Amino acid sequence: MITQGMKVTTRCDDCGGVLIRDIGQFIDRGQVWWGTEGRCRTCPTAWCEQDSGGTTPEEIRQALLAEHGPARLRLAGPESSPVPVLHALRETHGLSLAQARAMADELRTTGLVGTLVEMEHVAAGLRRRSVAATVEPAAD
Repeated sequence: MITQGMKVTTRCDDCGGVLIRDIGQFIDRGQVWWGTEGRCRTCPTAWCEQDSGGTTPEEIRQALLAEHGPARLRLAGPESSPVPVLHALRETHGLSLAQARAMADELRTTGLVGTLVEMEHVAAGLRRRSVAATVEPAAD
């Protein structure tokens, strides 16, 4: 299972105490999931929330990118037919054909950049279509 997470310390809105949040993304059953849970050290404030399928909340994405840095997905093999690439991108992102073409162009040139979990999810979709792909840390 591919996962990426971190702890964030903030101030509790209820009592002003120290609130510890665990946030992260992971791949399960072929989908990107995100989760967050928190507990105040002073008062009974606590929660747990997770979801899959759609988009990870930008607050979680940005925290993971700041903590771990972005990952870059690149095509690894010789240039092949664009059809399997387009199919994989449409399946993993729910894109229109035009959107998938634009994303495929980016993938072929500079590579796609996102969280490690997001890029591994797209890479898995490409590999299922026999398209070689690599995920590596994105250079700044």
